[in-house]
Amino acid sequence: MPLTRKAYRAAILHSIADPAIVGIEASYEYFEDGLLVIDNGQISAVGHASDLLPTLAADIEVTHYQDALITPGLIDTHIHLPQTGMVGAYGEQLLDWLNTYTFPCESQFADKAHAEEVADIFIKELLRNGTTTALVFGSVHPQSVNSFFEAAEKLDLRMIAGKVMMDRNAPDYLTDTAESGYQESKALIERWHGKGRLHYAVTPRFAPTSTPEQLALAGQLLGEYPDLYMQTHISENKQEVEWVKELFPERKGYLDVYDHYKLLGERSVFAHGVHLCDDECARLAQTGSAVAFCPTSNFFLGSGLFNLPMAEKHKLNVGLGTDVGGGTSFSLLQTLNEAYKVMQLQGARLSPFKSLYLATLGGARALRLEDKIGTLQRGTDADFLVLDYNATPLLSYRLKQANDIAERLFVLMTLGDDRTVLQTYAAGQLVHQR
Repeated sequence: MPLTRKAYRAAILHSIADPAIVGIEASYEYFEDGLLVIDNGQISAVGHASDLLPTLAADIEVTHYQDALITPGLIDTHIHLPQTGMVGAYGEQLLDWLNTYTFPCESQFADKAHAEEVADIFIKELLRNGTTTALVFGSVHPQSVNSFFEAAEKLDLRMIAGKVMMDRNAPDYLTDTAESGYQESKALIERWHGKGRLHYAVTPRFAPTSTPEQLALAGQLLGEYPDLYMQTHISENKQEVEWVKELFPERKGYLDVYDHYKLLGERSVFAHGVHLCDDECARLAQTGSAVAFCPTSNFFLGSGLFNLPMAEKHKLNVGLGTDVGGGTSFSLLQTLNEAYKVMQLQGARLSPFKSLYLATLGGARALRLEDKIGTLQRGTDADFLVLDYNATPLLSYRLKQANDIAERLFVLMTLGDDRTVLQTYAAGQLVHQR
């Protein structure tokens, strides 16, 4: 196969470490006039254009962007495919919201044509917003996952998804059984896990909607296939936390339910974690588990404020999640806008470089994919974005007042949205053009 080499010239920025551990200055690389070189879908070089241009053969195509910033593709560690059609649903907190809006919306995924239509809309929205990898909840129907993976495979995207397992405390039309949930998940794993850039996640919705038998079988799947993912929800809402105590009185707390059924581990991602305590953060970190921080959803459903400083204290891996449809935007830039406010309300700061880390390398580490995605390091997948400094008149004007990359980055995360994403590349191929 002949080598296909391309190069992209613009300002280039990527995270190389967690600012909470190494300090801000050592956490990123920035090239004011940078060059990104791609060979066959992988990054082969990144650096100053003046250093790299002389190393290129004369016939290599160089795409030069003016007033633009190249970053790694963004990583969404918690989002619901079947809730695309109910984003922005009015007036409820978590448990009532599930019954009023979510479950009826998810019931439509029994229909293959509906599942395929929504999968197409969903993937286009991700790519329009610069998200190149997502950890995705399907519905209880295997078809929701098949349709999603079929659409993702066509574009060679690195995506992770799973069929929801839910055998109690939900409408009859939307439940499986412990055994059927296990068998259907297993069939999906055999078909999709490790195919191209696709991965499977065992997906019990949350402790209240799974019997002990189902949670035990979810743990069994993780034992049978050691490199699987596991995704679920934890401690999102105070009412939900109390409900878990009533349903599992023999356990020490919410996290202990999952721990007991062997659901913690290096590829386990727990969404929200708003009401976690110190001991639970310590246990999550000890097991290599991660939390998905979902600020727009936590604001919209009135759930509370995620304590990022506590997670950092325990060196707990944290990714960023849009949580559509509890969250109100597919845009991780807008999600970072809200994350900043979550920290402000707790008397803390969120630097733009920590934000960049959460949306890229932090998400990759939460998913144990930092050798593949989340940075622009040599040898990683060529999943990257071109952000347009002149995307809107206000953004263009505001960025002219910015003095350095820190200020520019913060403005992009405050005023930016899908319009800011000029192009999205996955495995070196253009998959979205504004």
